[in-house]
Amino acid sequence: MPDTPAATDYAPFFDALRSAPTALDAKAAADKLAREIAKAGPQSLEDKDILNTLHAFATNKKSGYERESAAIAFTSLANILGTPIAPLLLPSLPIIFDLYMDKGDVVRNAASAAAKAILKLFPPESTRIVFDTLVSILEAGKWRTKVGVLDAFKTFVTPARDAVAAELGTLLPKVESAMHDTKQEVATAAIKSATQLCTTLANPDLAPHIPVLVKCMSNPDSVPACIKALSSTTFVAEVTAPALAVLVPLLLRALNDRSMEVQRRTVVVIDNLVKLVRDPRVAAIYLSPLVEGVTKIATGAAFPEVRAFAETALNTLLKSGASANGPPANHRDVAGETAAALSTLVSQLPSDLLLNGAPKFPLLSRSLDFQASMVADLVAARSFNDTEAWRRCVGVYLTIWAHRDAADAFAEAIRLHYHTIDQAKYAVSTASSDEGEVLCDTLFSLAYGALLLLSHTTLRLIRGRRYGILGTNGSGKSTLMRQLKEGKVENFPPQSQLRCVMVEHSLQGEDASLSVLDFIAADLALVDVPRSRIRDQLLEVGFDDKRQAEIVGGLSGGWKMKLELARAMLYKADLLLLDELDKMSVKWLEQYLVSQKNVTCLIVSHDSGFLDNVTTDIIHYESKKLVYYPGNLSAFVEKHPEAKSYYTLAATSVKFSFPPPGSLMGVRSPTRAILKLSNCTFTYPGRSAPSLYNVSCALSLSSRVGVIGPNGAGKSTLIKLITGETIPQEERHLEKTPIGYIQWRFQDGHDRELLEKATRVLTPEEQRVFDTEWVGKDGSKRKLEMLLGRQKLKKSFQYEVKWRGLDHKFNTWVSREDLLAKGFAKPVQQFDDLEASREGAGARDTTAHLVRKHLEQIGLDGDIAQYNEISGLSGGQKIKLVIAACLWNNPQICVLDEPSNFLDREALGGLAVAIRDWAGAVVIISHNEEFVTALCPEIWNVNAGRMTHQGKVALVDDAFLDGKSPKGSGTNTPVRSRLQTPSTSVAGTPAASGDEAAPAAPPIVKKKKMTRNQLKAQEERRRLRKLRWLSEGGPKPEDTDDEIQP
Repeated sequence: MPDTPAATDYAPFFDALRSAPTALDAKAAADKLAREIAKAGPQSLEDKDILNTLHAFATNKKSGYERESAAIAFTSLANILGTPIAPLLLPSLPIIFDLYMDKGDVVRNAASAAAKAILKLFPPESTRIVFDTLVSILEAGKWRTKVGVLDAFKTFVTPARDAVAAELGTLLPKVESAMHDTKQEVATAAIKSATQLCTTLANPDLAPHIPVLVKCMSNPDSVPACIKALSSTTFVAEVTAPALAVLVPLLLRALNDRSMEVQRRTVVVIDNLVKLVRDPRVAAIYLSPLVEGVTKIATGAAFPEVRAFAETALNTLLKSGASANGPPANHRDVAGETAAALSTLVSQLPSDLLLNGAPKFPLLSRSLDFQASMVADLVAARSFNDTEAWRRCVGVYLTIWAHRDAADAFAEAIRLHYHTIDQAKYAVSTASSDEGEVLCDTLFSLAYGALLLLSHTTLRLIRGRRYGILGTNGSGKSTLMRQLKEGKVENFPPQSQLRCVMVEHSLQGEDASLSVLDFIAADLALVDVPRSRIRDQLLEVGFDDKRQAEIVGGLSGGWKMKLELARAMLYKADLLLLDELDKMSVKWLEQYLVSQKNVTCLIVSHDSGFLDNVTTDIIHYESKKLVYYPGNLSAFVEKHPEAKSYYTLAATSVKFSFPPPGSLMGVRSPTRAILKLSNCTFTYPGRSAPSLYNVSCALSLSSRVGVIGPNGAGKSTLIKLITGETIPQEERHLEKTPIGYIQWRFQDGHDRELLEKATRVLTPEEQRVFDTEWVGKDGSKRKLEMLLGRQKLKKSFQYEVKWRGLDHKFNTWVSREDLLAKGFAKPVQQFDDLEASREGAGARDTTAHLVRKHLEQIGLDGDIAQYNEISGLSGGQKIKLVIAACLWNNPQICVLDEPSNFLDREALGGLAVAIRDWAGAVVIISHNEEFVTALCPEIWNVNAGRMTHQGKVALVDDAFLDGKSPKGSGTNTPVRSRLQTPSTSVAGTPAASGDEAAPAAPPIVKKKKMTRNQLKAQEERRRLRKLRWLSEGGPKPEDTDDEIQP
């Protein structure tokens, strides 16, 4: 170290600073001072009282020049002496930040520049030490000083992101306190600072919620909305200490909310957060404050179900290591670790910097104290391989005391010292595998808001393997696939390293107005692929030139699936994600997948034959873990016989229960046709060729019909014609819960969506039919306003008509035939639908617990039905909701379009058993041959728009473990003979031919005219029957004349 000059040598520099007339002059004087210190050595800062002199300048209230010159001098010291001087300038930061309150703008600007210049010197590893100093300034400073410190925090976000995230637990409470400062400028700066600090969270799931989380800190009223948003978020990344530092204060406030709904959501989210925290020490530190609030809810909440959720969360908290006594006082002895590191640093110092075994210079001791704190953090983090970090934390600070080579050697010696100790403490084991190339080997957790799907499990994939994923509906199979596709599974290789492509059941969010060929060519990922190659690939999957020219929006679901498969193959994927494939596409896909030796596949399918033919391994969801079984589905079932439900339609754990169908007026036989379609030809608007040609069919209560045929043949069109839904409707009500949706739909005693069908909505032309004039018997002219009632009229109906502009006492009854002749077909059909819906749903109570019970009978979990929004349900859960809504009003016919696409084997078995035992008519469109043939003795084969009827003489009885046959078969229908089964007869059947003659009808006996007393008795019976119906509920009784009992 060079000799220091005499004390008088520095007087001219201070005089120049004191008398500098302008900022430029002061900067010139400061630069000269800094260069002189660089020559003399850093110890001169203390020996020659330089720092104390500058502090005196900065605190001189009488001279603004001196205050400005002091700030400029600190800036020059930082810029000229550089990083090695940073530890020596750190104690001067409080004085510099005090200058932020100076009345002069030039002084404040100079102080701001000095603070930025000094803070820029510190490495990321020193963030904890610097933040401790800044927090003390924030707590003691005035308002401009506070704003300056809050802004200073933000400067560390970019260069020291991880280090800032690690300090959020201690820093955010201080910043949150500033949000409630009486000075608006401080509060605004605190909000901006917190928002910027929270961007350092290494949790991509929380990133979209950062503004809301910060808002909760400043405005507690927004806590319920934030908790709701968190409960509908899919969490896939590990929840680390920084994330808990942000979430725990929010959860503490939510636990104190008076709303039972907020408390329920909060304790469920807490339960899952704990499961996503892998480090028990982190759980003990951050989650212990939650124990008291959760205990309070578990013992004192008003709702039993909220108490039950809280008890579960409390048990999970305590198991994780959280304590009711609060977090551990000293989870890490930082002072002890720093003292030990300081001792090591001193022992490794070059001999020329030591004096009697201690540092030779006082300021060197101060620098070593600073270095020791960073070394303690490096050792705690076990960061021994990053030599550059050790050079930043140790070597660079010695360069002003020794030569650079000696400083670098000092840093390396310290690193090797601690690395050797660590290697001796922790044994490092290496594992090798000869299975093949490992695409990924990732430890992760997966949760959807309040529902934990996978907990600390491993995804290990080998190139060329084909994995079938098995699990129940709602277990998270499709969620896992989506998160893999979007790259949200932690540590999963990015798309640049591992090309991952997902093939789903339908195209979403894409331009459906393009032709098939243009649609593929417009994909930005395929811009370099020639159109000839695209055409050949489309031909390979079945798209001829004519179909390649069709519009994508006009394709059926099966052809859209093939289109996505063709696109996936053009991507040259390393990992192919196949989710719920269409049967017709699966047959073709089997050979392709088996032939690919370098493509790994993850497959979610409920087609047991496909899984058997394709898979090399099975991944099974067991207790929130992924368990791997080599071999196909057959090998898996051999090891787990209880998994036989993947082969049979037996519901081993899932039970569906359908409500009985409502009664139909005048229908006494289950074989009588209740719905007919005769010689129908249908063409979609804008198309030249019909989709259906001359189709005739009929349904009876005993019908079990399977509709089969290739993709695009017209199956769905036929069913939509029968149900009156030829125009597709977009998904709505996604913000409602399943229970809320059913309550909305049936709250008025009828099906509100029934009147929204395309065939029921009146067009402007049909609205004008209400202007048709009716001429009465007296010659008066009237216009129909609405239909109010309906009653039986011989073999038809008559309707009560309200006339426009006339009182209700002038209402009259008009026959159905007269109304149809006048063009009122749609209003009549609307009223018929309304009456039919009222008969089924009018007597059903839509209170939450009854709707929940109904949904549970269809296989949907009660808690999911009551609390989860429809937008967050899986495909299988949405199918169950749709079926439940369909059956709410006790219909006589149930139509299911591809129910096997999203239901797992267990749920599909439960559905099959429920259909088999139901007393109404069932029509099923499905490519699942096993499902159709087990249930449906009658087949409607639709091909190229034409339909042929096929009847099965025998049923596949062994498809059900209990050996029973469907209701529609001749083996268990008491109304029909075993030898003469209308639905399975090869000859014309009532449901297929429209012939309702059945056996010879008995001779009609003319009834005698009833006496007056008999009429009175009949009226009394009807009155009592109606009163009993109003009080007890159930289907509305018919008013018949042949009953003796009331």
